[in-house]
Amino acid sequence: MSRERHQRDCDVAVPSPREAVSGKAAVVIGLNMANVTLEFRESTGDSDPLTRPVLILGQLSNLQRVSWSQLQGKLQPSVNQETWQSALATLNPNPTDSCPLYLNYAVVAALPSRVSRHNSPAATHFLTRLLRNCMPVGANRCIVMICERSEVFASACAIARAFPLFTRRSSASRRADKRVVVVEFIVVGQDNGPLEVSALECLSNAAEGVRLAARIVDTPCNEMNTDHFLQEIKVVGSELGIVPAIIRGEELKERGFGGIYGVGKAAEHPPALAVLSHLPEGATQTIAWVGKGIVYDTGGLSIKGKTTMPGMKRDCGGAAAVLGAFKAAVKRGFKDNLHAVFCLAENAVGPNATRPDDIHILYSGKSVEINNTDAEGRLVLSDGVAYASKDLGADIILDMATLTGAQGISTGKYHAAVVTNSETWETACAKAGRSSGDLIHPLVYCPELHFSEFTSAVADMKNSVADRENAQSSCAALFIASHIGFDWPGVWVHVDIASPVHAGERATGYGVALLLALFGRASEDPLLNLVSPLGLETSMECDEVERDSKRRRLV
Repeated sequence: MSRERHQRDCDVAVPSPREAVSGKAAVVIGLNMANVTLEFRESTGDSDPLTRPVLILGQLSNLQRVSWSQLQGKLQPSVNQETWQSALATLNPNPTDSCPLYLNYAVVAALPSRVSRHNSPAATHFLTRLLRNCMPVGANRCIVMICERSEVFASACAIARAFPLFTRRSSASRRADKRVVVVEFIVVGQDNGPLEVSALECLSNAAEGVRLAARIVDTPCNEMNTDHFLQEIKVVGSELGIVPAIIRGEELKERGFGGIYGVGKAAEHPPALAVLSHLPEGATQTIAWVGKGIVYDTGGLSIKGKTTMPGMKRDCGGAAAVLGAFKAAVKRGFKDNLHAVFCLAENAVGPNATRPDDIHILYSGKSVEINNTDAEGRLVLSDGVAYASKDLGADIILDMATLTGAQGISTGKYHAAVVTNSETWETACAKAGRSSGDLIHPLVYCPELHFSEFTSAVADMKNSVADRENAQSSCAALFIASHIGFDWPGVWVHVDIASPVHAGERATGYGVALLLALFGRASEDPLLNLVSPLGLETSMECDEVERDSKRRRLV
């Protein structure tokens, strides 16, 4: 787990309506959040940095491609062309660099000139860090992002991560001013020119999803228990015109959800399975996103220590990402059936807590001997994926979870881990990670060698591995897959986000951008289609496969 510098708090304000800038109509897409508004505009208009401080970012080569006429309205009279050119000449990104143009009211910052093949071309992690370190202060601020069109989506999501929503600092509650950050993209290279209204709306929806997910993950359990999470789901459902299906408390036990019920039965607030379903006309396949929503993880009776328990409010990161991505995907015109399945519970200690040696019957019908109550995420997700397969008839099931501490050891704190039964989808996930900025890297998929780690003498399986040095993260994923069956004909993808769900003590909203990019071909949105790893040629090849096959095509 990383312990980076604590990101400074930012609040968010009510957005302004469409307004006129410099005598012409400007497209304003705003996020209606708390005390600071993040707006994506076709043009930010002209303004002296003394009135509206400005940060200009991009790779040095891209900064050099922009003409002075495109920037002078945002810098004059405080900054002239000579100062601008001099600043560019002093920049030496290694990997990043910045230079003040006029005190702290105008700053130019350079991203890395090159990145490796496993990083995002948009250098999103460096972008978020530059915003945290170089963003000017003020009630009204401006960001000018200079990049290629293929990097716009990832850059917007990286910008959103720099402006978290949750804070309980007393100074924030006393602040009465409304703060606005406006963002303009100057697109260079191929297909340059201003962004279309649909692209600005897409960026707004994606950024809203990222910040929603991060807010939920940042919120402690005394304010984000299962009751509160269900309310968040209902709010999103109401906005989209969808009524969630909810199975809760003793009904979970009665209907056979032994995993979710067993994990959450000791908590004050009952566990729940909630489902939001988007069912458009003309859909040709059914997709289910299943999110782990452990609102707090004490470890249960296999209790965590005092140094490992803090931060376990983040154990709902998978469900939070699914909620944020579902909201954005439906708004952008998702063309296939899409179900968001939330497995919600608090892994608490109490008289009713599951004990090691207890045996639970999960929704798949399989029995599980509990040998570690701190391996609870796989139990709730197993019920979720089984429900997606049996009741929702899903062709593609993706589960997302802060599942294992071993994920950070396997793929690091920046890359999530993916385990899947499809080589094509394994490749697609890695590509979607690079195009969205939510980086991800494959782990081994080999159930014939690894699933024996769960062998039990008295049940179908145990819930934790016998050998903790044998591919822990892969084994945890295989436990989930076993509850839909290793011979299941559909596509199953597991994404472990334990480390990238946070940076230091702040949530990142990881997973929203990844899901939107990975399933971009199922969207009507041109920008999501652009960042999708699956191009037209691939889709056409897949369409030639037998139509009755559940692997018939990739969205």
